[in-house]
Amino acid sequence: MTAVVGGLGAALLWAVSNLSSSRSTRMIGAASVLSWVMVVGLVLNLGLIGVTRAPISLDASTTVWMAVAGFGNACGLLLLLASLSLGKVGLATSITSTEGAVAATLSVIAGEHLGVASYGLLALVVGGVVLVTSTADPDPVPGERRAKAALLAVGAAVLSGAAIYATGHISGDVSLAWVLLPPRLVGVVLIAVPLAVTGRLRLTREVLPYVVATGAAEIAGWLCYAVGARDSIAVAAVLSSLFAATATVGAFFLFRERLTRHQVIGVAIITAAVATLAATTA
Repeated sequence: MTAVVGGLGAALLWAVSNLSSSRSTRMIGAASVLSWVMVVGLVLNLGLIGVTRAPISLDASTTVWMAVAGFGNACGLLLLLASLSLGKVGLATSITSTEGAVAATLSVIAGEHLGVASYGLLALVVGGVVLVTSTADPDPVPGERRAKAALLAVGAAVLSGAAIYATGHISGDVSLAWVLLPPRLVGVVLIAVPLAVTGRLRLTREVLPYVVATGAAEIAGWLCYAVGARDSIAVAAVLSSLFAATATVGAFFLFRERLTRHQVIGVAIITAAVATLAATTA
């Protein structure tokens, strides 16, 4: 039950994060948005460490997994933000939502058992992605570059899936406050600081509420996932992928973004497959 609640909580919060960031990336660019999101997340993360006074004891293996989580999360989020700046929310998030399937696959490779039906459901996820990305869009958003947006989203899914698995792998061994820290450190040190030093870090009054909301929702979502992953990495990872369906519905009501019938079917296949996979894995 903890894995289900944690995964669903992460899905809701990551949907909020994606909806918010889809607006800000078109105003100041993916790199600047990621930088501010990581700065906000780092401030909240350090506050959590200070409040909980969480101790940390690292061995070589844990350090490696924390590095994978850090680079995978930060780089995956950068690719997702770039995808959101070039395409529709429903397109980018539905493809990136396969990160849960990537994490579940890594869990299987590492020894977690899945039944034959689960492999079929993973194949359905792939089929849904193909359907979403291969259908011509008669109602593109201004400046849309669908093929590039899809390719970036695929990269985001792979990197984020690795980060999700790594986070789940260490969530039972390291305090949650420290589990959340690596991605924010990577984002601030390798992206925000260089942009600030070179004078390319952008921020406007209009964008400020969006990046704050994105940063807060992003780290809160990872906290929910990490709690759920202590019970089951595969279930929490796959359920968290439902953020795509939530974000797609939100984009329709908030931004009037429409998908074609085939794209809607593709999103529905992805959503149904990841939900069923979570249930059968549980």
